[in-house]
Amino acid sequence: MSGNNIDTLIKMANQIGDFFVAMRDRNQSIDEFIGHLKRSWDPRMRKALMAHVDQHNGEGLSEFALEAVRSRKLI
Repeated sequence: MSGNNIDTLIKMANQIGDFFVAMRDRNQSIDEFIGHLKRSWDPRMRKALMAHVDQHNGEGLSEFALEAVRSRKLI
């Protein structure tokens, strides 16, 4: 995936994460975030985000989005 595309995915993941991080229960917020990505994102988008986390340590992702992606199965 090109740099521009991954930048867009990172921005989208952070925006989605900003919504779910406000929930009181951290585990539930992570589950809801991952569930949203699974329901709404094409598998190629999820794979590209996971590859970015693996290859670039999730650079650019918010703390919440990175924690969520690392802690739950996204693909």
